[in-house]
Amino acid sequence: MVAKVCLVTGASSGIGRATALELLRAGHTVYGAARRVHKMDAIRSAGGHVLEMDARDGESLDRAVATILDEQQRIDVLVNNAGTVLHGAIEDVPLDQARDQLEVNLLAPARLVQLVLPHMRAQRSGTIVNVSSIGGEISLPLGAWYYASKHALEAFSDTLRMEVEPFGIDVVIVQPGIIKTEFEDQTAAQLREISGNGAYREMAEAMARRGETGLSEGSDPGLVAETIRQAIESGRPDTRCAVGWLADKLLELNRSLPDREFDELATRSIK
Repeated sequence: MVAKVCLVTGASSGIGRATALELLRAGHTVYGAARRVHKMDAIRSAGGHVLEMDARDGESLDRAVATILDEQQRIDVLVNNAGTVLHGAIEDVPLDQARDQLEVNLLAPARLVQLVLPHMRAQRSGTIVNVSSIGGEISLPLGAWYYASKHALEAFSDTLRMEVEPFGIDVVIVQPGIIKTEFEDQTAAQLREISGNGAYREMAEAMARRGETGLSEGSDPGLVAETIRQAIESGRPDTRCAVGWLADKLLELNRSLPDREFDELATRSIK
């Protein structure tokens, strides 16, 4: 296996941190990027490089890619993992918060793609992994802007794949199911703040209580990290990889059930 130079965003926790460590164990050169640099000590200790990056700051993205190219003279892998989640009814969510969701989950990955592509084209090789979600195909109540951002990321990735294939560049969409991370830690508070006092308060409160109770089930982020590593090391990776608890099952239900039947299934516990 040839070691590759990899940039992993959102590397301070969850899937991003697990992916950076997985790639380091496999012998790759890894740059972990995130706002919370102090949360990436494990990556540094494992021999990785740590970069401060804010997905909302275009200059920050530019600097990160420039640093890698200056130090390594190449970039082989981009793992777009950084993201946020926004909960609340469509009627209630302020559009400035919706724009921020799209900025972080769609436009920041797009900018990083623009930055790395000239170098991948020049070397006629590269892999771009966009971490989506089962929410890239499935939509549930009180999360429209998150689901919209992930649906858009998948459409973006599909077009990107067709555009860059002639240059020897692979594009992979990873669709995690329910994963045990801190990603949803603020769900209950967010639901109550945005939709807890209006027309959708009963639905919001039901979802908030579910969020506070939490799920005992869920896959370890390492499972997603392993899937990403396999895609990076594959000569011809799958274009979509669903991974983690309930991922395949929920995607199959969404693809096979009529819309109204899936709606009933998705809202049964919050009516």
